[in-house]
Amino acid sequence: MSAPPAQDVLDDLTLITEAAREAGAVALSHFGQSPEVWWKNAGQSPVSAADFAANACLEAILRKARPDYGWLSEESGDDFARMDAERTFVVDPIDGTRGFLKGKKNWMVSVAVVSAGRPLAGVLVAPALEEVFTGAIGGPALRNGAPITVSANTGDAGSLELCLPAVMLDGFSPPMRARINKAAHIPSLAYRLALVADGRLDATLVRPNSHDWDLAAADVILASAGGALVDESGKALTYNRRELKHGTLFAGHHGLVSALMEEFVGPPMA
Repeated sequence: MSAPPAQDVLDDLTLITEAAREAGAVALSHFGQSPEVWWKNAGQSPVSAADFAANACLEAILRKARPDYGWLSEESGDDFARMDAERTFVVDPIDGTRGFLKGKKNWMVSVAVVSAGRPLAGVLVAPALEEVFTGAIGGPALRNGAPITVSANTGDAGSLELCLPAVMLDGFSPPMRARINKAAHIPSLAYRLALVADGRLDATLVRPNSHDWDLAAADVILASAGGALVDESGKALTYNRRELKHGTLFAGHHGLVSALMEEFVGPPMA
């Protein structure tokens, strides 16, 4: 049995939970109000005034409280000094901005504390759904203060409730595809992983090019709930590197993740 979280990790979890709640309230004040939108990544990704406002809220609270921590946010300029810090905040002020702008409620504020490449504590706040997910290394995963665990489905038999891009279904054999119930698309990757952590989804697959800020908080919550988030080689992810993108990922019960990895060969080449 793993040791419980150290007091400093619990203190960090308390801090990031309070900050994420405040940032969530800021973002919620813009929800449904048609905030101004800009486009980044050559016009592929929207960012709104709500993202920037929530990011400013998080940065003001967290950097004041922990000035020696590094800072990595989707909506801030990158400072590689973060890699030299003993601990680093990894932040997505609104994960699921596309859904947010369309009026969908399943967007999240995501905040993690990362050390030596791995998350120590994480929080996901979905203000429009009134859901808060928390987890810390060695501690329980909680949803609104109640313990959660991943689905016990190990993939040995029966149907599987999965959320994954349609093209990834082609990576499975026909018998496995017949067992998969494909859940509706969830714009927020963090929320999708949270649903795996609390067992509402059996598992999810993630296409290449997700980033640290999409994953770090959900990763530690999922691990605390008894699950795993791994790459195609079955390894845990490393965060706060110079390269922030990740490849194909699998998340769910350890047994189910192993079964899916063994079966999956990847989508066909174009």
